Amino acid sequence: MDFNLLNESVLSAPSSLTAPTPSPSRAEGSPFCFSLDLASVLFSQGSEHRGTEDTEYRGTVAIQTHGCKLNQADSDVLARRFAEAGYRLVESVSEADVFVLNTCTVTATADAKARQALRSARRANPRALIVAAGCYAQRAAAELAQLEAVSLVVGNVQKDQLVSLVLAARGASPPGPLSIGDGEGVAKPGMRLSRSRAMVKIQEGCNQVCAYCIVPRVRGRERSIPPETLVAQINQRLAEGFQEVVLTGTQLGSYGFDIPGASLLKLLQQILAETALTRLRVSSLQAQEISPQLLELWQDLRLCPHFHVPLQSGSNRILKRMHRRYDTAQFASTVELVRRTVPEAGITTDLILGFPGEGEMEFRESRDFAEAMGFSDMHIFPYSARPGTSAAHFGAPVPGPVKKERTTVMLAVARRHFEAFRRQQLGKTRTVLWEAARERAGATVYGGLTDNYIRVYSDSPPEPDKRISQARLVELVGDWIYVRPVTSHQ
Repeated sequence: MDFNLLNESVLSAPSSLTAPTPSPSRAEGSPFCFSLDLASVLFSQGSEHRGTEDTEYRGTVAIQTHGCKLNQADSDVLARRFAEAGYRLVESVSEADVFVLNTCTVTATADAKARQALRSARRANPRALIVAAGCYAQRAAAELAQLEAVSLVVGNVQKDQLVSLVLAARGASPPGPLSIGDGEGVAKPGMRLSRSRAMVKIQEGCNQVCAYCIVPRVRGRERSIPPETLVAQINQRLAEGFQEVVLTGTQLGSYGFDIPGASLLKLLQQILAETALTRLRVSSLQAQEISPQLLELWQDLRLCPHFHVPLQSGSNRILKRMHRRYDTAQFASTVELVRRTVPEAGITTDLILGFPGEGEMEFRESRDFAEAMGFSDMHIFPYSARPGTSAAHFGAPVPGPVKKERTTVMLAVARRHFEAFRRQQLGKTRTVLWEAARERAGATVYGGLTDNYIRVYSDSPPEPDKRISQARLVELVGDWIYVRPVTSHQ
């Protein structure tokens, strides 16, 4: 797996399933920022749901998510299961009888953030049942169980039983059979589900076993969800009011290898043919998985012109040590193919700095290659050794101060191309998914996301009842572009 828009991103914030709380600006003057921490509480606070005729009211639950879009998809499933079991979902930890943290463990920093969040939740609500779930819980259950803040540890292999385990821990009777399955159910009446972007998991697990990556150990072997199930889920999300679906997974390009006749290309064709979806986004693809045949599908404008293509290193020697399945020549050819086939596409990437054995020459190769690619955004991570990975046993570690210095240099490269891509878009009109409205300096500011993955804002409201509409990109302000909505009568 790759880092695909993690919350530790150093340049751009991933969007969540709801309108997140604004955070202090990362770039001075940025008007409307999403928080990078404790992402996506999945249901809005204030719902009056207290169970139904068939469901006993059990209490309140808050779910917070760290990490990738796959974790967001898992949290969505958990939220639906808690709702079906009789829980009301809330945003505030202090209001929750149960607090679930869906953790990430891709770096040591992710682990530290999880521990901090768990302790913070305990301080905010000493009486709550606090659950550590997800990848960190799968990798180091005993470590998390030793934290005084934690009541229950549930790894990925137990996630399907998480609601039942919570009920048992609270001394409640188990719920009846849950009909939701793997996220297939609809939200209960009375729950105000956010109407923005839905994360739909199409597969899980990874067979590639890159040297630095812990994900195969915490997510298991690759396995695909049947296409008929996915189409049904997407149609249900549309019925709930979602306007964009993001296909998530650990290794999307391998989708369907375990289902006769299935593939990612055929799945995209089926979704486009059998749903009325307005926008479909593919969260991440490997360079070697992008073919001319696949890119032909992007002639359908419902497919968002945004490609997250993890690089990890611009040095062929380091790529080989990482056990990546491409070299820089193949990667550059893929980027050129995307730009030729899907003009004005946003192309984002991940980059690891300070991998064992990365000398000054290899770093310069990475820096120069990143400059040549001109990514619209780069998510940069100093290498973090993960127990259980082969790279943890490699020699030639890079000292921390050197990694820090290289990160600073690469951030400057990333910033130049981040701004250059956005300046190239000024004066153009693009479709925007409007996600949230916030008060700023006494005025209402509307935030959204373009089809090619640019964060935008406007002080003019979009047309009523139009979650997706056209907007003209006017001015770059910090990390965002100020836009003017284009009304239908203009």
